[in-house]
Amino acid sequence: MPAPVSPPAPAAARRSAGRRAFIGVTAFAAVALTGGAAVAAWWGGRATAHARVTLEQARAELEAGTALLIDIREPDEHASGVAAGARLLPMRQLARRLDEIPVDPAARVLLICNTQNRSRATLLALHERGLTHVRYVHGGMSEWARRGWPMVRPDGQALAAR
Repeated sequence: MPAPVSPPAPAAARRSAGRRAFIGVTAFAAVALTGGAAVAAWWGGRATAHARVTLEQARAELEAGTALLIDIREPDEHASGVAAGARLLPMRQLARRLDEIPVDPAARVLLICNTQNRSRATLLALHERGLTHVRYVHGGMSEWARRGWPMVRPDGQALAAR
């Protein structure tokens, strides 16, 4: 008797599988940057409070030109809108594009992702590499968008108001 054919996985199961794969990519990127020490620190929850900035701080510093905001989301996420003036540096490309992150300890560098999980993990990996002046934005672009703050397309063109 032939084996029964399973129906396609429901959308929620596919999203869950995608999340698991994404977490694996995140962990892989952190390992590639640090040799694994940051992954252990991130999963252990030992990120320091001084490494976090609020969305309000990040927006004010970006708009004042006093900080570089690096959006580490992936290109498909950027398509939904980015903060005007943010540098787009997908996390998957980070290891080969590290030279785009200012090394000057006086530079104000802020990482943002969708919620803060990837930016926090990436921050710890960068701290392991000596870039201890880098901070992450608590709340991420999902909260930025939820608040209705201005966003542009990745090419800099304004998005329609919601």
